Amino acid sequence: MTKKKGRKEVKRTDKATSQPDSLSIDKYSFFLNKIPVYVRIYQKKGEFVPTYETSIPSISEHTEIILEKIRQELIAEVNVGIGDTFNPRRIQEFETSFRDVIALLVEKYFPDATPKTREFLTTYLIQRSFGLGNLEILRNDDQLEEIAVNSPGEPVWVYHMKHGWLKSNLQLRDDDQAKHYASAIGRKVGRQITVLEPLMDANLASGDRVNATLAPVSLFGNTITLRKFAAKPWTITDFISQNVLSLDAAALIWLSVQYELSIIIAGGTASGKTSMLNVVSNFFPPNQRIISIEDTHELQMPKYLHWVPMVTRTPNPEGKGGISMLDLLVNSLRMRPDRILVGEIRRKAEAEVLFEAIHTGHSVYATVHANNAAETINRLTNPPISVPKTLLPAISMILVQYRNRRTGIRRTFQIAEIEPDATERVLLQYDSAADKLRKVGKSRSLIDVLKLYTGLSNARIDADMREKVKVLKWLVKQKINTVDTVGRVMAEYYTNRTTG
Repeated sequence: MTKKKGRKEVKRTDKATSQPDSLSIDKYSFFLNKIPVYVRIYQKKGEFVPTYETSIPSISEHTEIILEKIRQELIAEVNVGIGDTFNPRRIQEFETSFRDVIALLVEKYFPDATPKTREFLTTYLIQRSFGLGNLEILRNDDQLEEIAVNSPGEPVWVYHMKHGWLKSNLQLRDDDQAKHYASAIGRKVGRQITVLEPLMDANLASGDRVNATLAPVSLFGNTITLRKFAAKPWTITDFISQNVLSLDAAALIWLSVQYELSIIIAGGTASGKTSMLNVVSNFFPPNQRIISIEDTHELQMPKYLHWVPMVTRTPNPEGKGGISMLDLLVNSLRMRPDRILVGEIRRKAEAEVLFEAIHTGHSVYATVHANNAAETINRLTNPPISVPKTLLPAISMILVQYRNRRTGIRRTFQIAEIEPDATERVLLQYDSAADKLRKVGKSRSLIDVLKLYTGLSNARIDADMREKVKVLKWLVKQKINTVDTVGRVMAEYYTNRTTG
């Protein structure tokens, strides 16, 4: 919002909306609490990074003065204790009740304003009092994955699904503003960030993950990095229609999941590992118990699945009350799960329990940071994870995800199986020139495991694969691409096969 100097929380660094020396790349709009927000992405001549420009109705200086009067009146009337400011539940209650109070005050001071204008002013005050000011605009753009404040001296950066990293036309006023935002985030989850504790990781109720640092730990000033929770999770239909993986590859994954083979999903940072884990869960039958364990709640499954999501908990300032991934993994084995999903394997103890779960009859799906199948095996068998090679064949499939940093596209890079001697055998390999997965090897151990435990012949396996390809084609053609609708099709598929 455009405001006079000294009164703004977040300022715009570029007022241009149509420049002769810029190339328009993209434009679209969305709504922020019924307020239209217009986005334009363009490349300015002489600059190396495109600009992400937002535009919303501006506020006059006179209106700004009245809004500040309302805010001060609200502060004077409401009694908030120090303890309340660090109670996440109380903060949420305040936000809800304050919206009603603010709406009444806005109506009092702006009696002639239209309902739309009053809604806009109420939302603005809520954002200013409880949220992240104009950064809330960025949080509400579903096409953004990441929001990064590197320092108040430069524009806020955003990571766009289609266009990668962009410089926005928003900029924080100063270090105090960044610290205020970080503190506001911390209060929502009962965390603090101070000079003595200048690092903070927080998971918001919305699912967004926030990291904040204070100077002088971050040399250029206070920072905020916010990774947004996907409002609409990826499904197998999305992966196929957007060429992340092929129909045959999807059918092979489905076959493996249906017959309860364990899978490791590997890839670099932001390569789509969690997205693939969510896609794999599309194939779960409805009559099995599923336990998911994550640091940050990201997985989403159909509501009617027998699913228990669990998340870790960081210790309090006294170092007590922490719940680790290992704690949850050990506990999950006492909950009679059929399938266990683990957000990420990092340490030896976690890996040992995970492989113990496999050997006691559970299907396990987990992610690990590695760039290819061979590197995945190296990561698993060397410190800090150090799984004995003799245990690795319990994993039937490795899926490797890849993100092209230049273009921002994500693809399935490899699909591999683990041989009895703990070596990888790549079945499908991504061809970057053709932008497609190519078959480079014939399955041996994976198919042998299927035949051993299901009694299926090669002919029946091939027929099953062809049937699955038909179903997947139909999903794409019908544009069935939400977690619930895809899950319902899968549930009907399994039910019909059982009763038919």
